[in-house]
Amino acid sequence: MDPFSDVIGLLRPHAALSKPITGRGRWGVRYAAYGQPGFALLLDGQCWLALDSDEPVLLERGDFILLPATPAFALFSHPGIACALVEPSDRPVRHGDPEGEPDLQMLGGAFRIDPVNAALLTGLLPRMIHVRASDSDTTRLGRLVHLLREESDSDWPGRETILQRLLEIMLVECLRQPGIGQGALPAGLLAGLCDPSLVGALRALHEDVRAGWTVAGLARLAGMSRSAFAARFSQTLGCAPMEYLSRWRMALAQDALSRGGKPLDRLAKEIGYESASAFSTAFRRRIGISPGAFARARANAAQSISLPSASKNGYGPS
Repeated sequence: MDPFSDVIGLLRPHAALSKPITGRGRWGVRYAAYGQPGFALLLDGQCWLALDSDEPVLLERGDFILLPATPAFALFSHPGIACALVEPSDRPVRHGDPEGEPDLQMLGGAFRIDPVNAALLTGLLPRMIHVRASDSDTTRLGRLVHLLREESDSDWPGRETILQRLLEIMLVECLRQPGIGQGALPAGLLAGLCDPSLVGALRALHEDVRAGWTVAGLARLAGMSRSAFAARFSQTLGCAPMEYLSRWRMALAQDALSRGGKPLDRLAKEIGYESASAFSTAFRRRIGISPGAFARARANAAQSISLPSASKNGYGPS
């Protein structure tokens, strides 16, 4: 089992929006934090992007940007220019001089992920992934973004299913770009999968979550001593091996309970617990409520709460 595919499958990305963004001359805009994923593909020209108070990053033709949990950001034509606070829009956006051919063209977008396991994405990735066209071939990402825009603008049958699959593919394509792990990564699964000493153990754990894993057993797979493996795992992923396993089992459990239709004893066995009682105790200790109460709350939320669609707020680099 591929851990990337595992995690992205639980995120269930949906409600995608993609829109054209153009600019001409000197301009600068800034947006409040949004918290949901956003992305952008630069089609022509260049501009600058700054997250919160971070140093600006130059975006050039062909570059792709993914913001797993979009923070406050500024987008501008030249360094040092004043940036006006603006509201996001789901319509095509024009910055700067409204007349004449644009010297900047990009596609920006946003989408939503299942809130139950949203922390998986922010735990997997750095705050911003910048895939530079000068370092990688972004052609496939570009095709995916164009397909997302075409599909999000359509009213074709199966639209939501196609959008979810395209978003999943876009995330995987972004994560597997050469060189993504060469920079400093925050502790998390992406860092672990970029570590040759840990990737085998992580893949084995995801492949058989039901197994009675121990630190010693995982260490043998990694070809390391128990203590060395535990220390490296904790430093790289931000938690101990057994804690990671518990978190992953709980993520699988929450996803299954949200979808319903699976007996508790069967679910418990599928994720590595000896009985429904042992699973219920572990679930309540970690999540704070019983599995049944969690499932009922999710079912009620699905019936009574209509979450705002990404297409109604227009966030993402814009």
